[in-house]
Amino acid sequence: MSEVRSVALRGDFFGQRVREHCAGQPMRRLDVLVAGCAHDEPLVVEHMETRATGADEDHPAVRRVLEERADLVTWSLGDLRCVPLPPRAFDVIQLSFLLERVRHAELVFDRLLQSLRPGGLVLLRVRDRKSAYGLLDRISPSWLRRLLWRPLVRPGTPGPLPAVYEPLASSDGLHAFCLSRGLMITDDERNTSGPARSGRIGTAAVALMSSLTSGRFPASHDEITMVIRKPQHHFARLI
Repeated sequence: MSEVRSVALRGDFFGQRVREHCAGQPMRRLDVLVAGCAHDEPLVVEHMETRATGADEDHPAVRRVLEERADLVTWSLGDLRCVPLPPRAFDVIQLSFLLERVRHAELVFDRLLQSLRPGGLVLLRVRDRKSAYGLLDRISPSWLRRLLWRPLVRPGTPGPLPAVYEPLASSDGLHAFCLSRGLMITDDERNTSGPARSGRIGTAAVALMSSLTSGRFPASHDEITMVIRKPQHHFARLI
């Protein structure tokens, strides 16, 4: 149950990291890939031309949103393991609430990384499968998710989208993935933004799930937020 959130609502945290990235090198334009483009608006950096491209799974709810957007130069929908993405074409990837809802998540992430230039940034947001919210989301039957979707989210939010939650959608999974590929995690935070937390019923359900699991799936957060850097050195050619 992912909710639309602009990057700006992260307290400009992502924007700060991108400005620092741009300040260290001469750039005429910032090329951004918005992966999971049904959710985030493209990042905007002051005094920098931004060219944003979208990519997402071909889902009816996602397609409806994209057909109404004008902030993407182009976008592609389909199997993200093979969607056409030019290699080393982007300075930044905004990867927003995508990894928890796709199958073969590691292959998808690898595919996206191939399109990132050496030294580029991944601005990652993902629902944590090891949170009480993530557990509740992935064990809820599809009919219940459809029934509760509209009362729990902002009007116009696309969904409900699939809830797959492979191991990569967790802190341990992401750290292991980055370590095996030579990626540097520069920031790692936990936040709360799931739509089920916006009302009494959702909050109570998340708290109950945490209690039933004796806190192994905590209610303290539902979102993992990371900034990941692709290395500049020769190993970057392998990913």
